[in-house]
Formats: sequence, structure tokens, C-alpha cells
Amino acid sequence: MIIGTFDGIIILLLGIGINAFGLYVRRNPTFTWQASESWKTKGDGEPSDAYISSMRFRGAVALWIGSFVMVMGILNLL
Repeated sequence: MIIGTFDGIIILLLGIGINAFGLYVRRNPTFTWQASESWKTKGDGEPSDAYISSMRFRGAVALWIGSFVMVMGILNLL
């Protein structure tokens, strides 16, 4: 019984982490562009609208997956 409870808590924490990451990506979609792509442009380059939309979509998908994982963790605790 204690092993099932531990697994449920770990799954729940994983879901919370995925949700936090998805929410951060939805709120600030340009943070990865600044770290990985901005050095390739000369001057004040900005990410394209397609890139921003793609990152927001990925954040929404992460929120859905995180919510699903959290529900599975809660069901495992019951």
C-alpha cells in the first residue's frame, strides 16, 4: 500500500511540473528563442509569429498532458 501511495505522489508532482512548464511557455513563448536562436540574427531580431503560435500551442498541449498526469496521480492515490 505504501508503494502505491509513493507512486501516486510522484506522478502527481510530475503532473504539477508539466503544468507549470506549460503555463510558463504559454505566458512567455519567446524564452527558448532568446536562448537558442537570437544569437543567429544580427541586430534586434524577433521571433516570427508562426514561432510564437507554435510555442503557445506546445504550451497548451503540455497543460493538457500535465492535467491528465495529475488526474492519473490522484486516481492512483485513491
